[in-house]
Amino acid sequence: MTGWIDRFSLKGRRALVTGASKGIGYEICRVLAEAGADIAAVGRDKAGLEAVKRDVEALGRVCVAIEADLATIDGPRDAARQALAAFGTIDILVNNAGVTTVKSIIDTPPEDWEWVNNVNLRAPYLLAQALVPNMIRQKRGKVINISSQSGVVALDDHGAYGASKGGLNMLTRVMAVEWAKHNIQSNTVCPTVILTPMGEMVWGDPAKGDPMKAKIPAGRFGRTTEVADLVLFLASSASDMICGQDILIDGGFTAQ
Repeated sequence: MTGWIDRFSLKGRRALVTGASKGIGYEICRVLAEAGADIAAVGRDKAGLEAVKRDVEALGRVCVAIEADLATIDGPRDAARQALAAFGTIDILVNNAGVTTVKSIIDTPPEDWEWVNNVNLRAPYLLAQALVPNMIRQKRGKVINISSQSGVVALDDHGAYGASKGGLNMLTRVMAVEWAKHNIQSNTVCPTVILTPMGEMVWGDPAKGDPMKAKIPAGRFGRTTEVADLVLFLASSASDMICGQDILIDGGFTAQ
């Protein structure tokens, strides 16, 4: 048996990470690169992509920055084509990009519903559809979908977001059932509030954030590195028997 460092190493692996230009996605790119992976960083923010490319390359890894609008059908497909053109194959797919609208179900217009579900649920399906055939051929792969605590428990004003993340959790389980026989592990990571720019938008006001924090036994919100470290584990061979799971990073919120 190899040592633990080898089991967690991503040397020689290529990862595609969406939502890579900031927040959780940026940190995932950095942590996977530290573990040895080359990165296809997908996002909309050109300046953010240039920054993550510099950081990954400073670690001695290759980084391809790909601008894409994941709310469209062509965006995910084109991102996958560019990544495959650069690397030949993708060993690790991290569907991290996410958007939200904070409105009651009654007040959520159809265009908001479609936007949230197109980015959070349809884009992961399209990217997996484009990239997993190569994983099947090489008999190895990892699909890691960044979901949310909101996909497991209901929160006010999160109808569209919760539906998209609950759907992503079930999509991941079906991925596991269909692809585990090809040595492809598919799992979701379900964080509680992480104070990324999107997290700040929803929970940054202490009048809203403090009552939410009080419901978390750990007494705080999560950190981007805590999500990225779990993604590293799921991307490595150390997690090869973990498949079809929704893994919560919630400080005990759902234990109550």
